[in-house]
Amino acid sequence: MLFIEYPKCTTCQKAKKWLDDSRIEYTDRHIVENNPTYDELKKWFEKSDLPIKKFFNTSGLLYKSMNLREKLPEMTEDEMLRLLATNGMLVKRPLVIGDGFVLTGFKEKEWEEIIR
Repeated sequence: MLFIEYPKCTTCQKAKKWLDDSRIEYTDRHIVENNPTYDELKKWFEKSDLPIKKFFNTSGLLYKSMNLREKLPEMTEDEMLRLLATNGMLVKRPLVIGDGFVLTGFKEKEWEEIIR
């Protein structure tokens, strides 16, 4: 399982603690130092069955400063994926990729059902 995080993010810290407390093995990846590529994001998006907007960190400063709330509705999925690949701070985190699932953000109940 791949756990993509921004270590200073409190939600990522909570999610990581949950994984550790649950003794779930994962590979840790820093989202800024090793930003997801376009190809990775495309594969994960297709695997997830989630709307593309779920991959955006809509509460982030970069999202807001780029006025993406206004711009995204006019963009194609491909353009959005390419944009996400430019900067890890645009991507919703934590992002977890496992066999048969992709999770964005940390919702303990959802993780409990899907990961365990």
